[in-house]
Amino acid sequence: MTTRAGVRECRAMGPTRTNCRIFVHLRWPVNLLRANHLSNSGRGGWRLVARGSTLRGVKIYTKTGDAGETSLAGGTRVPKDHLRVTAYGEVDEANAAIGAARAAAPEGPADGLLAEVQRDLFAIGGALATPEPAALRAEQRTKLVVGPERVRALEQAIDAAERDLAPLRHFVLPAGAPSAAALHLARTVCRRAERAAVRLSHEQPVATEILVYLNRLSDLLFVLARQANARAGRPDVTW
Repeated sequence: MTTRAGVRECRAMGPTRTNCRIFVHLRWPVNLLRANHLSNSGRGGWRLVARGSTLRGVKIYTKTGDAGETSLAGGTRVPKDHLRVTAYGEVDEANAAIGAARAAAPEGPADGLLAEVQRDLFAIGGALATPEPAALRAEQRTKLVVGPERVRALEQAIDAAERDLAPLRHFVLPAGAPSAAALHLARTVCRRAERAAVRLSHEQPVATEILVYLNRLSDLLFVLARQANARAGRPDVTW
């Protein structure tokens, strides 16, 4: 994708830098992002500015949300406590919690899997931030889809981890080794994200795959927490 084409697509999303940033991360290579800044074009959109340019880089704050509103992908302005904003915000928090869990055990056997999960969650967040996906081009819609094969990958990881664990006969408290506690925390945040997505689905269409994925992900995080305790030589803390 060329920079010029990306600029046109980013402008079409409206003047909000946050959505443009999400879109850029979904569409542009990482090396292009590292080599450039986003800059307000002054014409209702954002464009890339090469580092070293005389134009100023983008500030973190834009002041466009000071009145308690934000823009969805496509430019629609909504309150920041809108169900859709809440849903993709909770998914973002779940993603951050998984990042923290990965940092707690960077050499853990599930690190690669969780890295892929973080990419899936970014796509899910983008999908939840897009109220009219039909307005996107086919390749853009594809970027926001988390298909059934990703759910199967989670299920296979759950089955593989459970084979090495003692059968579960008691409720497990979210405790134990630091890596396990971090995974338990990510699990509870994921459950909250799932509830937000389900709540949104009662009012507006939400892809079934998103709900299934979030449901299966919390199960995976639970099993990985138990596995982390087992690898640390710590028994599950039961209730």
